[in-house]
Amino acid sequence: MLQKENILIVDDDINILELIQRHLQSLDYHTYKAVSVKEAVAILRDTEIDLLITDLKMPEVDGFQLIQFASEHYPNMPKLVVTGYPSVQDALSAIKSGAVDYLVKPFTKEELKNSVLKSLSTRSQKKISTEKLDSKNYNEIIGESEAIKNVTQIIDRVKNNKATIFISGESGTGKELVARSIHYNGKFSREPFIAVNCGGIPENLLESELFGYVKGAFTGANDNREGFFQAADGGTIFLDEIGNAPLSVQSRLLRVLQEKEVMKVGERKTEKIDVRVIAATNSNLKEMIAKETFREDLFYRLTVVEINVPPLRERKEDIPLLADKFLFKYGNEYKDRYIAIDSDAKALLQRYDWPGNIRELENVIQRAVIMCDRTIGVNDLPETLKYQIDFPEDGLLPLKEMEKKYIEKVLAATENNQTKAAEILNIDRKTLRGKIKE
Repeated sequence: MLQKENILIVDDDINILELIQRHLQSLDYHTYKAVSVKEAVAILRDTEIDLLITDLKMPEVDGFQLIQFASEHYPNMPKLVVTGYPSVQDALSAIKSGAVDYLVKPFTKEELKNSVLKSLSTRSQKKISTEKLDSKNYNEIIGESEAIKNVTQIIDRVKNNKATIFISGESGTGKELVARSIHYNGKFSREPFIAVNCGGIPENLLESELFGYVKGAFTGANDNREGFFQAADGGTIFLDEIGNAPLSVQSRLLRVLQEKEVMKVGERKTEKIDVRVIAATNSNLKEMIAKETFREDLFYRLTVVEINVPPLRERKEDIPLLADKFLFKYGNEYKDRYIAIDSDAKALLQRYDWPGNIRELENVIQRAVIMCDRTIGVNDLPETLKYQIDFPEDGLLPLKEMEKKYIEKVLAATENNQTKAAEILNIDRKTLRGKIKE
């Protein structure tokens, strides 16, 4: 009878694949085979794998990239490396990337058995260690900078309670990613997570979408309908771009936070609700309070815990890690192989200030992967990366003035094409028009 352990074997050599498979099946393991990293990633996404066994030297995407991907997305899954090209450097690199053990070809069935047992034994040890230390495991939040470590430290403190959380940060910094990390790494992860873009729903519909409505509440309300808050009961609702909510909706939100209850549009009675509210915006709510377009009492209710997600220009040491993630993702998706980036292009990525932040970086890498052959060079990157704002010799400019100058430069570069400029800036046209008017 097969054991519970599922083992994935990855090697471009069919003979080695079949040899390892026969050995493992004789030891009553359930095996999966892949001849490329792309096949392996597909299996990992669709199947619960207990151990990954991979070769290092493979064409296109190599085993190091696979180990890195598995370490990021499946941290508790042990990785065992087998290779016919032994070197101390490769062994150290594999272990550093996340491999548990390193087996040199040719090896005996007994050696394979011992390495598999050793590797599988680390699963329970990692689980115990994780539970004991309550360690942070936010694999989608890429970065080793102090700025991003501060974010994950706060996430670790709030993930297991339902305190209201306010996430601020520029467009494209990953505010929703932070919200999802809070929800899915905490003890309420099995409950619903509902994300609502308050700026993407027309103002006259936002109230009924959030709180639901009863039949006859307004023209077109032909039946009773639950809102996003009711759908999120027991879990988390993420209100992105909360600054776009009209004052009427803000009043209702305040009641939800104060009384823990909601009332459908057209209904006279309230219903109790148990929801963690996470709100986010790239707007300056204090300026909006001064202009009386955002309620001050709601602001203080929302900001029980505040998390500021740093812009990419303040964590440039994380750019290579993020670029590697997107290179792997889009190289695998579009080219079926690993796409490299040369030193000049990499240096340009790190010099650029990324006003669109991580979203802009991802878009640039995605486009470059499509446009290049095997290696991304400077010519594969968009011209906008070369437009940098020069700091004045007599000092630094205020942020608003910097933003203004950059928008002017992008508009000039796009010959005043607002659609293209908004795309480059990673904001919608409505936001861009507002900034131009301002």
